[in-house]
Amino acid sequence: MSLVVMKFGGTSVEDATAIGRTAAIVAGRVSAGKKPVVVVSAMAKVTDQLLRAGTSAAAGDKTGALSISSRLRCRHRDTAAALVKDAKETAELQKWIDAKFDGLDEILRGLAAILELTPRISDLIVSHGERLSSRMIAAAFRERGINSEAVDARQIILTDSQFQKAMPIDAAIEKRAEEQLRPLLESGKVPVMGGFIGSNEAGITTTLGRGGSDFTGALIGGALNAEAIEIWTDVDGIMTSDPRVCPDALRVKVISFEEAAELAYFGAKVLHPATILPAVKKNIPVLVLNSKNPTNEGTRIISLAPHCKTPFKSIAVKKKLSIIDVVASRMLMTHGYLKEIFTVFDKHQCAVDMVSTSEVSVSLTVDSTDKLPAIAADLSKLADVKYEGKKALVCMVGEDIRGQNGMAAQVFGAVKHINVRMISQGASEINMSFMIDEEDADEAVRSLHAAFFQDPDPAIFDVEARKAAVSS
Repeated sequence: MSLVVMKFGGTSVEDATAIGRTAAIVAGRVSAGKKPVVVVSAMAKVTDQLLRAGTSAAAGDKTGALSISSRLRCRHRDTAAALVKDAKETAELQKWIDAKFDGLDEILRGLAAILELTPRISDLIVSHGERLSSRMIAAAFRERGINSEAVDARQIILTDSQFQKAMPIDAAIEKRAEEQLRPLLESGKVPVMGGFIGSNEAGITTTLGRGGSDFTGALIGGALNAEAIEIWTDVDGIMTSDPRVCPDALRVKVISFEEAAELAYFGAKVLHPATILPAVKKNIPVLVLNSKNPTNEGTRIISLAPHCKTPFKSIAVKKKLSIIDVVASRMLMTHGYLKEIFTVFDKHQCAVDMVSTSEVSVSLTVDSTDKLPAIAADLSKLADVKYEGKKALVCMVGEDIRGQNGMAAQVFGAVKHINVRMISQGASEINMSFMIDEEDADEAVRSLHAAFFQDPDPAIFDVEARKAAVSS
């Protein structure tokens, strides 16, 4: 069975036109003999609006919350009407959409009464986006001749009860996918399910965290031992930098799992960091493709990418970070000092991006968070503490960076006009990172891109697209 998992992001299903493009892409895979499982996000911006409705209701603004819900109801009804012309199917779909929004409105009214939005209720509210889009898109597929069936992702993606950022239970997901998805595929049907959402063992709705639809696609791909996992978005693949910052950014044709994971974690928005993990376990290629330009070959992520003649594959930037400096001369050479520091971050469930140490001081970078004052208060029991925000981490990713002489000199020569606050390289052979002020991030990226991507390897990068842009 030539099985492929196809995940479509919010911009790929944002309206009737986009969903029509998505249907054509899926139909093309079916006609080519593939057996797709389709995973879809909520329509673009819907998750944000659902979150806003929940917070508004919990703040006592019942009218505002219900107004958001009403606008979303109209958007989904109008899109469904544009997609599905069969009278019976349309009537059933519209009735189902109304029932879901009636239920959402009851939740919002309840929140406005109790004035509290718990993580559990938040997950239930935002799950409506994927539940609505998957049912609507399955109907649109059938209208276009694709034998599809909507599947409630909560019946497949079993997780723990860590609401808003639930962890999947791989063995249970594999069992449920075999029991519920495999028979549909073998009967010639195309399952359509929402990403991002799941449920715990009690059947209570959970979510995998923002961007979790990619993760769902990879989990299903791994569970069913897919031939490939396709991530359909609105860009041509992984780029050498953000094209909005560097207009001459190049598409990366092929990259390793390890390199892609580094880029995803350190700010490359095209891919969710967790996406790579299930694919690595089963050695399943991941393709990043553009639903608005489906003929483009995108980026192929594989276990071992071919050798690249240039040192770096891409530059990622992670903004809105803070640096925390912990200085304690009295703790000089004291056993367990670092453990005490990281125990504080564990207590507050705050992830650390980068660490730099000396005999008496430790500097750490974290996502700017409202937990910082509490973290600093706990750390101040161990040492003198100060922190500052509006920082950015610039991450240069490539193969065997540590083994290339003079590489650090070239990198920091390119940004010699910018103040560098922290540096990290030794922990990884494929990543060189440094921390700067957020306001300098774009200039740093442009300088680095000019220094390292003027003579790119055509086996790795799409140099023809740059030539075509220059000639035009």
